[in-house]
Amino acid sequence: MNKPPFEVDRETGLLTGTACLCSPHCDDRPEGVAIDALVIHAISLPPGYFETEAISDFFLGCLDADAHPYFKEIATLKVSVHFLIDREGGIIQFVPVIRRAWHAGHSSLQGRVRVNDFSVGIELVGSDETRFTDRQYATLTSLTQALQFAWPTITAERIVGHSEIAPGRKSDPGPHFDWARYRESIASG
Repeated sequence: MNKPPFEVDRETGLLTGTACLCSPHCDDRPEGVAIDALVIHAISLPPGYFETEAISDFFLGCLDADAHPYFKEIATLKVSVHFLIDREGGIIQFVPVIRRAWHAGHSSLQGRVRVNDFSVGIELVGSDETRFTDRQYATLTSLTQALQFAWPTITAERIVGHSEIAPGRKSDPGPHFDWARYRESIASG
């Protein structure tokens, strides 16, 4: 694989040139567990709104429960993700890749449970009802290629949606995520 336009430092787990907001909702990965999967998610807060401020506050554990009725339901949850890609293709990092983000919840992948232990989580700002933007696909492709360059064990077969690892519980990234387009773009890198 050619070197992608983005670079993730294997030692620090940080995306070069991007500040990490560093969510408190993470911990160390279990010793001896290799990073070998990528989980694609979608999020909007409140549902259907695509601004990133509430999403960032949610992942940082400082969501104002009084700012929207929906926030009362989720404000105390301890959730994080490694990366968030906004509608314009911008990236925010919340957890270094070498640490375990709390994005998958109760989940299993190819017979292995505790998917957070061995995966990287990427959230796209969006919902089940909307298409993702060209800029999001471009950034997701470049970020995926950077992750695969740093951790070659993240093969195409080990890239899944949240709905695949938590069927019946989660539906994201949703029916409008173009898996064929995405898989073709990462393969051509």
